[in-house]
Amino acid sequence: MARKRNSKSRTIVKRPWLKKTINIATKVFIYFLLVSVIWVIALRFINPPLTLLMVLRNIERKTDGKAFKIEKKWVKFDDISDNMKRAAVSAEDQLFLKHIGFDFKSIEKAFASNAKGKKIKGGSTISQQTAKNVFLWPGRSWIRKGFEAYFTLLIEIFWSKERILEVYLNVIEMGDGIYGAEAAAQEYYNKSCHKLNRNQAALIASCFPNPRRWTPKNATPYIRHRQYLILRNMKRLGPLDF
Repeated sequence: MARKRNSKSRTIVKRPWLKKTINIATKVFIYFLLVSVIWVIALRFINPPLTLLMVLRNIERKTDGKAFKIEKKWVKFDDISDNMKRAAVSAEDQLFLKHIGFDFKSIEKAFASNAKGKKIKGGSTISQQTAKNVFLWPGRSWIRKGFEAYFTLLIEIFWSKERILEVYLNVIEMGDGIYGAEAAAQEYYNKSCHKLNRNQAALIASCFPNPRRWTPKNATPYIRHRQYLILRNMKRLGPLDF
């Protein structure tokens, strides 16, 4: 017994780095949890001035020899047209008010489609997109997806659905250097997003998946078809009951 204890003691002594590594990893994990929770709670009340996507897009513009461009203006939830809210939900996440951040059926369908080698689909909810846009970087790696799931849960816990949709409609990319519903409404229709009608809101929302390639100013037949589907979903969805 004495020999076994001595052997175990010598093993622990010979590997002080393991204990040190575990201690450091534990502290980093705890600090990350604390900082992330505080960060999410703070942004429940503070409007994010910039996102990493905005910064990266401008680095790309600078690399291409273009001038910096960030057109955005924060608009409160109540000042965003109900048409724009309903169009966004109808286009991106019709179960937004019912789920807790994830639409597992959509994720399952997207996973099955991607596994068959078809066109890549995301299956992300508005909550997931908001978490990605505000707290993370663009990409499709499993590591980023893991962080996305974590921050999605946090905003679902600490934010209201109104706040999630408000942030989403103020930071989402809606064109080249254009971010948020207000900037998009001004760019495409020369009016405030508060005054967008159903057709205009649906056309803006139809370009969400690829806003730098698709634009309401030059809507293709495919975009017009997406607009038609969104309008149909808006009619079926009815008023949003927050």
